[in-house]
Amino acid sequence: MLYTTTMLSRGSLIGSLVSKIRPLTAASISNTSVCQSKTLEEQIGLPPRPKKPLTPYFRFMREMRPKLMAADPNISTVDIVRKLSKQWVDVDPKMKERLQSEYKKDQQIYLEQRTKYDSKLTDEQRADIKQLKQDLSDAKERRQLRKRVKELGRPKKPASAFLRFVASERTNTPQSPQQTYREWHQRATAKWTRLSDEEKAVYMQESRKELDQYKKAISIWEEKMIRLGHIDVVRHGNLIEPPEPKPRKTQAQKEK
Repeated sequence: MLYTTTMLSRGSLIGSLVSKIRPLTAASISNTSVCQSKTLEEQIGLPPRPKKPLTPYFRFMREMRPKLMAADPNISTVDIVRKLSKQWVDVDPKMKERLQSEYKKDQQIYLEQRTKYDSKLTDEQRADIKQLKQDLSDAKERRQLRKRVKELGRPKKPASAFLRFVASERTNTPQSPQQTYREWHQRATAKWTRLSDEEKAVYMQESRKELDQYKKAISIWEEKMIRLGHIDVVRHGNLIEPPEPKPRKTQAQKEK
């Protein structure tokens, strides 16, 4: 049965890199160089693209933050941002003019470097970058949907018979200091395959019992979600008119 909560996952070789992207926030501005995650280009094996210059406001924050921290070593990042935001409103016009001039100068250098960088990219590399952007967007949607489903109180699916056995093994035959988790898990898996049908039945009966309870609970929950208009969190098979799946772009469309 298809679920809307299991969205299309792209088979791109760069899809596994999605979780490594992290945004740069105002709070991370300091005098030292900021340790950022790899750019899209770096993640597909290209040299890092030129970095955009800091705006006048962020330059102001970079300059003033050390002074605030020197005056009050215990000041929090939130308080630093709050105070500097207020100070920026009434900052000396000459300082603003200087920061603006520095920004324009660096911006011109950045545009020249970026133009030169982009001109060296092949069509295939551009397609890879575009694909990774889409992968990141899809991953964000999945995270948001999982969070929303959790907030809406979706019943949790019970563990399978095998997972119940593994859980019991953690208590009955715990991992030894000499074992890696992988080794312990392989041994537990091998033990499961050697169990007789009667021995497995104990775990399977527990799993079936909870699965029956889960099916009833999920049906009630989905009926409630339909009444409340949360159609996107309901399994397709339980809808009279399932929502249309998102059309996937062809390679020709992507290259346009």
